[in-house]
Amino acid sequence: MSILSFSVTEAAHNGGFFTVDLIHRDSPKSPFHNPSLTPSQRLNNALQRSFNRVQHFRLWSPQLASADIIPTQGAFLMKISLGTPPVEIMAFADTGSDLIWTQCKPCDECFDQKSPLFNPISSSYKAIPCGSRQCQSLQDTYCVENSCQYDQGYGDSSSTSGDLATETVRLGSTSATGLQVSLPNTIFGCGHENELAFSIAGSGIVGLGGGSVSLISQMGASIGGKFSYCLVSMSAQNTKSSKMIFGGSVPKSPDTFYYLTLEGISVGDKRLNLYNSTTPSNASKDGNIIIDSGTTMTVLPSDLYHRLELAVKNVIKLPTIKDPEELLHLCYSNLADKDIPIIAVHFRGADLKLNPLNTFARTSSSSRCLAFAPDDDLSIYGNMAQMNFLVGYDLQKKTVSFKPTDCRRQ
Repeated sequence: MSILSFSVTEAAHNGGFFTVDLIHRDSPKSPFHNPSLTPSQRLNNALQRSFNRVQHFRLWSPQLASADIIPTQGAFLMKISLGTPPVEIMAFADTGSDLIWTQCKPCDECFDQKSPLFNPISSSYKAIPCGSRQCQSLQDTYCVENSCQYDQGYGDSSSTSGDLATETVRLGSTSATGLQVSLPNTIFGCGHENELAFSIAGSGIVGLGGGSVSLISQMGASIGGKFSYCLVSMSAQNTKSSKMIFGGSVPKSPDTFYYLTLEGISVGDKRLNLYNSTTPSNASKDGNIIIDSGTTMTVLPSDLYHRLELAVKNVIKLPTIKDPEELLHLCYSNLADKDIPIIAVHFRGADLKLNPLNTFARTSSSSRCLAFAPDDDLSIYGNMAQMNFLVGYDLQKKTVSFKPTDCRRQ
């Protein structure tokens, strides 16, 4: 079977978009898959990773040189190929960071991975010279013999460092059988010293943030600065992959993170506004909640969360139970969908009505818990709340859009 390749510009002209699989880390298609775990055990592991991720999001600020997140705590992987001839890599897709990188030969200090290390003898590999605009596009670069070097730190004291280079990146498109999308001269990190808790699975990161070296930004005008994803429900992850769509089908952002402005939340007809006398002053700012595909639950300001919890209790007239894993706060035994009220999230410019699959997590065979958590320092709109929505990003207009969608059919 021959594999055809076309450029991202041609892909954009060819129907305006192309699609790739997003593989949940617990999917049978993932190198992290553990077939002995039950669905509720996988969910609880995802929640624990998410709470760890929140701890490190809390450390981030625009003034810090390190990314201060844990990419290995992310939820979704992408297959990409690097070089000529192409070498397939399974890497974490991360909207919270920018740099694309993988482990490279020779590796002075590397973590174990299942796939071979990338060898920079590829005919399309080009080292980036010192003093070039490309070298200056990333923080914490330095020079060794006129070769641009990078040093990327993360919040758990993990790091990657090596050569900043350009290479041909290929994405396997699912929008046209047998086709690959080719992205020549893509800036990436060829890591020779790497410390990350990847075990023997993933090989690197695909940065999808808002900074200049992210995959999205490097695709540039060819996709119109637009991408979207459609996350399948947890119950469908064993048989269906979520999708990431680059380009024109997509219906407030500083570098790296994508922000929305949260105004309130409703339980049935009862609206709970974010702002009141006890709301922290930073919560009223534009861009007060991060949208993140790597965090499972939604994290709200503590005051709003506690009002949400009380409003849900007032509607669900059933005894509460303790979360068996002690991760979430409001839980019920044998809770049916018909007993769960409609919860709506009010963003500036959009009101999203969430279904039970978005708002209650099945933490055991008999228990379901409200998939929200309180935090005094930051707010995150997590991936459970995004499931079965087409979530579109427009970097040029700096907007995020939502469209209810059966993501199994994408």
